[in-house]
Amino acid sequence: MSNFGAEPRSATRPGPADVRARPRHAPDGVVLALACVAQFMVVLDVSIVTVALPSIGRDLHYSPAGLQWVVNAYVLTFAGFLLLGGRAADLFGRRRVYLLGLGLFTVASLAGGLATDSAWLTAARAVQGVAGAVLSPATLTIIITTFSGDRRARALGLWSAVAGAGGVAGAILGGVLTSALSWRWVLFVNIPIGVAAIAAALVWLAESPDTGRDGTRPRLDVGGAIAVTAGLGALVYAIVGTQTHPWGSAWTLSLLGAAAVLLAAFAVIELRLVAAPLMPFGLLRSRSLSGANAVMFLIGAAFFSMWYFLSLYLQNVLGYSALRTGLAFLPMGVSIIVGAQASSRLLPRTGVRPLLQAGTLLAAGGFAWLSAVTPHAVYWDHVFGPGCLIALALGLLFTPLAAAGTAGVSPGEAGLASGVLNTSRQVGGSLGLAVLATVATDRSHAVLAAAGPAAPLAAGLSDGYSRAFEWAAALCLAALGASFVVPAIRGRRPGSGAAR
Repeated sequence: MSNFGAEPRSATRPGPADVRARPRHAPDGVVLALACVAQFMVVLDVSIVTVALPSIGRDLHYSPAGLQWVVNAYVLTFAGFLLLGGRAADLFGRRRVYLLGLGLFTVASLAGGLATDSAWLTAARAVQGVAGAVLSPATLTIIITTFSGDRRARALGLWSAVAGAGGVAGAILGGVLTSALSWRWVLFVNIPIGVAAIAAALVWLAESPDTGRDGTRPRLDVGGAIAVTAGLGALVYAIVGTQTHPWGSAWTLSLLGAAAVLLAAFAVIELRLVAAPLMPFGLLRSRSLSGANAVMFLIGAAFFSMWYFLSLYLQNVLGYSALRTGLAFLPMGVSIIVGAQASSRLLPRTGVRPLLQAGTLLAAGGFAWLSAVTPHAVYWDHVFGPGCLIALALGLLFTPLAAAGTAGVSPGEAGLASGVLNTSRQVGGSLGLAVLATVATDRSHAVLAAAGPAAPLAAGLSDGYSRAFEWAAALCLAALGASFVVPAIRGRRPGSGAAR
């Protein structure tokens, strides 16, 4: 019999306790499935709640502006702790961090599904975001340490496809669960999946082979993660609160001051106090990286608003059910996939900048078209076309932003640069949603107040959503301007260099 992969005969044989403690050898397909299932859950929970938002708002008595915290509580903590989660997977081992993140995510999902008021659900969503930030980098670490060569490229391709499918499936599954059961099941659905994945990981997933090899571990930058998350949270809360507290009020100014202090503290921590900062500001000296992150920040601010406001418009104005709303998003999910495939094929020929400019320009046009919605609009005439155009633009932007965001970066920093780019998207989405939700609510209130008590609510809501889409179009034009900062980088074919 072949002795390939076995220990040398002279090696010390493990004792019975070692054998019992060590997970059995898992087929590569099982390891890949564990990574993909967890990543699917993380991405799913951004989109699955979107369709359920009207039901959540009615049941837990969220205010129109406060409803965005169902999304923002998750996104903010995910963004603030994402880089910390990536470091944790490297330092403490993929198995430990995977189990910790998945366990916390499952428990937070249970707590959120049992929520009886808005504060309870918002807190549970924040904990979910922290858990997702720990879990998502661990899934990538599992793939990188398990596969190599062409097998790694195929595994990463499947992992990326599953992540993309999670966003599309979330809208449909959220509609099905909300219609058939209740909005609580958009959170409860994570529990059986999480428990099964934890059980499989305990049996099959081995620890990283080099964990703790040198006996020393750098300290995690927990202070930086807390400071940036708290600072961004205070900033978002201040923006949302301007509907009841004017910009010049003591309440708003106090929150803005607290946000400024916390974000300044984060900068000091990163620049002066830690050896391994979460946010290496030196990376942003590169025109390519700084330009890509600026475009990603602005695009995130615009695109998060589309899913949020379009879901509310379809249900609160056009009277769609949750299931019908989820199905209405399906063509847009397909458009993202088409755009991403086209972008990956065009990049080697066109380079980065033309795709960035085409994508941002198409998105601006789509949002301007979508801003024409009315209380009596028809889906196929007023939503389908602009929604698919915006989604196509989003797909076109994925690959060139990843290429620009990692261009010229050493192999040892490529993962860190990718993490910074993803953080820019999440932070931009959270802040953009806060600003646009405030703009939309202010516009709705103004329209309803001017029309008097007899004004139909749908008219006021529609005007508010329309104004938000106009601002989103302006953000896309700002992203078009930022794209000129990015150098004219020629794209790399898939499977080469930084693209891999």
